[in-house]
Amino acid sequence: MLVHFDDLPDTSRIWIYQANRSFNQEELDSLQRELDDFIQNWTAHGGELNAGYEIPYNRFIVIGLDQAQNAASGCSIDASVHFIQHLEKKYDVVLLDKMNVSYKQGEYVAYKPLTDFKKMAKQKAVSERTIVFNNLVTNKAEYKEHWEVPASESWHSRFM
Repeated sequence: MLVHFDDLPDTSRIWIYQANRSFNQEELDSLQRELDDFIQNWTAHGGELNAGYEIPYNRFIVIGLDQAQNAASGCSIDASVHFIQHLEKKYDVVLLDKMNVSYKQGEYVAYKPLTDFKKMAKQKAVSERTIVFNNLVTNKAEYKEHWEVPASESWHSRFM
């Protein structure tokens, strides 16, 4: 069942998919319709899943699932991955490659391969104060508090 993302409890499981570019308004409108439809019909062993999403910065897809009623199963997680793969093809974006880093340059969100980010850290082009997106957060509370953080407070600190 589709619920508003803000209404999900802080214990909700989170999946973050970062796009290699921003979605334009036409794509966002279409993407929202597809996400609404997918989540409305998303189930685990026939049981409804209470889930919601948001699309911060027009480039991240954040899906939250309240597991209090029904938890995600292997099949439901597979279904969500297949859905994300469909979005990758339809919108010609990269969403599943975890070897990339998104970070802020002012108000702009930059996206680089991890190898380039490491080089930038060595060259001091990014620092411990650079705001990075920690896509390893696992629940909504972590997402709210520890998703956009200085590199020094994230796994990215190992490169500084």
